[in-house]
Amino acid sequence: MPEMSQAAERTLSVSDLIQTAETLKQTGGAPRVVALYETWTRHNPENPLLYAVLFNYAVVLTESGDLEAARACLERAIALNPEFMPAYINLGRVLERQGKNDQAVLQWSAMVDRLAAVTGAAITHKTTALNQIARVLEAGNQDAAAEAMLRQSLDLDRDQREAIQHFLALRQRQCEWPVVSPWERVSRKILMAGISPLSVAAHTDDPMLQLAASWNYNRCDVGAPESGIVAAHWAGREAQSGPLRIGYLSSDLREHAVGHLMAEVFELHDRGAVELFAYYCGPPADDAFQARFKASVDHWVPISDLDDAVAARRIADDGIHILVDLNGYTREGRTKLVALRPAPIIVNWLGFPGSMGSPYHHYIIADDWIIPAEHEIYYSESVLRLPCYQPNNRQRLVSPRRPSRQEAKLPEDGIVYCCFNGTHKISRFTFERWLTILSRVPGSVLWLLSSTEAAHERLRRFAGERGIAPERLIFAEKMGNADHLARYGLADLFLDTAPYGAHTTASDALWMGVPVLTLSGRSFASRVCGSLLRAAGLPELICTSPEEYVDRAVALGRNSAMVHNGAAISGTASRRTGFLRALRHADARAPAGGALSPDMGRVSGRAPAASGPHQSRRVSRGRSRTGSRCDGSPGDW
Repeated sequence: MPEMSQAAERTLSVSDLIQTAETLKQTGGAPRVVALYETWTRHNPENPLLYAVLFNYAVVLTESGDLEAARACLERAIALNPEFMPAYINLGRVLERQGKNDQAVLQWSAMVDRLAAVTGAAITHKTTALNQIARVLEAGNQDAAAEAMLRQSLDLDRDQREAIQHFLALRQRQCEWPVVSPWERVSRKILMAGISPLSVAAHTDDPMLQLAASWNYNRCDVGAPESGIVAAHWAGREAQSGPLRIGYLSSDLREHAVGHLMAEVFELHDRGAVELFAYYCGPPADDAFQARFKASVDHWVPISDLDDAVAARRIADDGIHILVDLNGYTREGRTKLVALRPAPIIVNWLGFPGSMGSPYHHYIIADDWIIPAEHEIYYSESVLRLPCYQPNNRQRLVSPRRPSRQEAKLPEDGIVYCCFNGTHKISRFTFERWLTILSRVPGSVLWLLSSTEAAHERLRRFAGERGIAPERLIFAEKMGNADHLARYGLADLFLDTAPYGAHTTASDALWMGVPVLTLSGRSFASRVCGSLLRAAGLPELICTSPEEYVDRAVALGRNSAMVHNGAAISGTASRRTGFLRALRHADARAPAGGALSPDMGRVSGRAPAASGPHQSRRVSRGRSRTGSRCDGSPGDW
């Protein structure tokens, strides 16, 4: 190979080396690129740009999985040029991937200390380092320290949408109220313009604001694809005479809240009418849930290591008729992949509780409680309604050992109110209502899922300032799901949060015979629990005003016979309905099979919206639906 000879003979310049490496990467693969860089660095030790070549060499080694060699290259690059900041950033990332988080933070901190000069490059490098430190701290549940890093970063550059999103999410998780708290450098307007769709769901019950936030996130953070849009779905058209091909796109088909809900879904499809594809985009997993998913689909396709364009082409080449996006705007979701229109029909379901506000999600699955007809204006998607929106796993494992109240540090007597939602769902208004309930029910306690000790102390202090003894707040340590379910029975009544209510946790409580009291608002996330209660035959536990919610909780708490009777009803009703009746009407071609796909017969009479240059079209079965809508009217985006 001539390039190897040139590298060994020192006749290959740095610019030619980089260009040759890029060409080899496209034609010869990573091994040839690694060999080229290794040869060049070995024979050019005196080159003044060796540090930059070592940096590029480390990038290739990292992509190839040789983290130790990449680390050595980056450490050598820093030794040659201590002012070359990108090397610190990548070295920290390599150390993090090796599980050495403390060393990664030290690298980024050392970089921050070197950036005293106020220059454009220094600010960029410093904000990057601060954000990397915050990311690792957040993953390690060091929320206060992560928030401090992000505040510093935003002080330097307030136009960082991702930093704003994590900053506000951290404040929600720590129950720091008000969550949106501006300061001199960052205004409330800037914070609200950068808030993520999931954080908005926990911040406000305004569905129009939530739709606007989703649309803004899609516009700013997802963006319009520059290329790679699938314009024709020929494979799907060719396959129209066979079974309906449904693809499920998810990062959560594993031990995860969504995985628990989906556990039985694939197994209940009519396999004579439907061919199932699961496109997994999550982290590596080797648990019983993922093994079950792999066994219950026709095709298991891992796409975590594929870029968006390659993954989209794979889905299109598989001839998928309907792609169900089980992530939406959640962690590890692949919305940029979905933006390439890999299937003629794309459905938003289960992972994200609200409208995507996108021009390529054609349908959202809900029910008549979650999205009443008069609320459709708040959704860019067309609404498909099932009897109940949420599926459930009837074969869930529950530990045979139920702990005692003493073991759970609960009082033997007195009403135990519980809420096992994450702390990010606990708003100040919800917590104040809970404290009012405790004040009116003597001897009662509030049993919450544990978070960080700082969040526990903040909630205890808030309660104490309002006359409630802090010891009446009891925090349940996190544990495996089977053991967690077994302890539900120690509680008398589950108190839901608002505006982001209980979803999986609500069905867990009902499954274990614990009644749930909810406050249904106007937004999707606030109405899911009400949907589950209606399916369980307990509509009387749905409240529509804060006053009714408090009074009902107090009445149930002061009448233990009433609440335990409710628990018995809940336990039997939830098993009778099972929530899985939602599967029976989902696929028009297999009405008895329970396949989860849009019932196209319900919308076949709708006129197609005005289509744009990137329209999606149903290519089979004589029906089409193009475009999307945001404000109730058809049109392009």
